Amino acid sequence: MGKKDNNKENKGRIGVVYSTDPDFKYNYEEEEEAAEAPANQQKLRVFIDRKQRGGKEVTLITGFSGPQSALEELGKYLKTKCGVGGSAKDGEIIVQGDHRDRVVQLLLEKGYTQTKKAGG
Repeated sequence: MGKKDNNKENKGRIGVVYSTDPDFKYNYEEEEEAAEAPANQQKLRVFIDRKQRGGKEVTLITGFSGPQSALEELGKYLKTKCGVGGSAKDGEIIVQGDHRDRVVQLLLEKGYTQTKKAGG
């Protein structure tokens, strides 16, 4: 059990892998949150996606730049307004089903003025 805890503790080290000096202090990476661009400057694209989803359609929103918490908040808002499930991760929001027109309308109302439909 000690090894697993130790591995989690060691993630994010910069430079030195191991030192025999008992007083050595490792430098760790600090995760930086991306600064959120204002809503009217974000170029969001709304797609219908069917790939690798067992033939099911999803509405895919890409182009979001900002912290993960803001992405999740926007995803929750869109899923609630459409009355469906989905997810928000890796800079993309997935809303289950074909809700492209509704999502574009909601994003425009929310101030994302550079939102466009994309794809076929």
